[in-house]
Amino acid sequence: MLLLVPLKRHSGVTEPHGEREAMLAAAHRPLAAPESAAGAVTPRLVHKSDPGEVYLVRWRRTAPDSFRISARWPRSHPFYRMAPEADPLLLCETIRQTFPLLCHAAYEVPVGHQLIWERFSYRFEPPAPGVPASESPELELHVDCHDLVRRGALTVALSMRFLITRGGRPFARAETRFTVQSPAVYRRLRGARGDAARVMAAAPPAPAPLPHRVTGRTRPRDVVLAPAGRETATGAGPAGWLLRVDPAHPVLFDHPVDHVPGMLLLEAAHQCAQRSAGGSAVILGLECVFSRYVELDAPCLITAGPATPDDAPALAVAAVQSGETRFTATVTHTLPAPPATHRGAA
Repeated sequence: MLLLVPLKRHSGVTEPHGEREAMLAAAHRPLAAPESAAGAVTPRLVHKSDPGEVYLVRWRRTAPDSFRISARWPRSHPFYRMAPEADPLLLCETIRQTFPLLCHAAYEVPVGHQLIWERFSYRFEPPAPGVPASESPELELHVDCHDLVRRGALTVALSMRFLITRGGRPFARAETRFTVQSPAVYRRLRGARGDAARVMAAAPPAPAPLPHRVTGRTRPRDVVLAPAGRETATGAGPAGWLLRVDPAHPVLFDHPVDHVPGMLLLEAAHQCAQRSAGGSAVILGLECVFSRYVELDAPCLITAGPATPDDAPALAVAAVQSGETRFTATVTHTLPAPPATHRGAA
């Protein structure tokens, strides 16, 4: 079991005193001197097979544990929604690519070591979610790494804090923590389940999805929730939804993995929020904890309900498999405006 550190629930991303001002100032400082480590981003460094799915461009060290990374989003994409607002999962994937990039390129973690997600949170800076993604495809990620744990020369755990800017303005913030496992330790940890090709081949067929329009997606194959029973007026079945796992999906399963990817679980949380709002929610942020692997060869139930009775729209989501809660998330979002009413003349 991984050590989990709880986050502040209502904010999603913590901000120590003065942190906002310091990071904004750093965002506008000139890049560090040429002797700082820097380089181009390759698919191998971000654990992607398809070069077209690499969104980071270049990275540069600006302080011993601080970095500036340029990113570029596509003008259009078959999976990520590019309009009318930025797809929150594209933001998450852009951030996720920094984990292996900095581990391998800046902290000399060998390629082949496994990164184990513990927790993650992000939030858009107002009014960022409403800005069309096609309006400005260029982003900069300002990353501070902290609470590093080393065994000898090898980094085995670290936390990251992000300020993402777009057009020179704050666009989003994020925090994460993960651990690093050597191939030998990972094999002992996963046992027979560590054979990714075998485990993916043994995954049962994906069940029929929910209607794609109510999940915020444009294609049925991109829906990761399936009915678990007759839906109620709130959208959930009596117990929730089934997690829909399709190992042939070209984006969510870009390369062989031996467990359900964390990005698929984030998308399930987003789709729960969309379903609760009839497919028209604007996601504002998310905070989550990964407590155990979700396996590919067993059913996983996704449950959702109000985070607290009197909060702004927020949904508490959980992934339950074999009687254990393996992933939890709180998603904040907007609700669609009620239809206008027109009164007739007296």
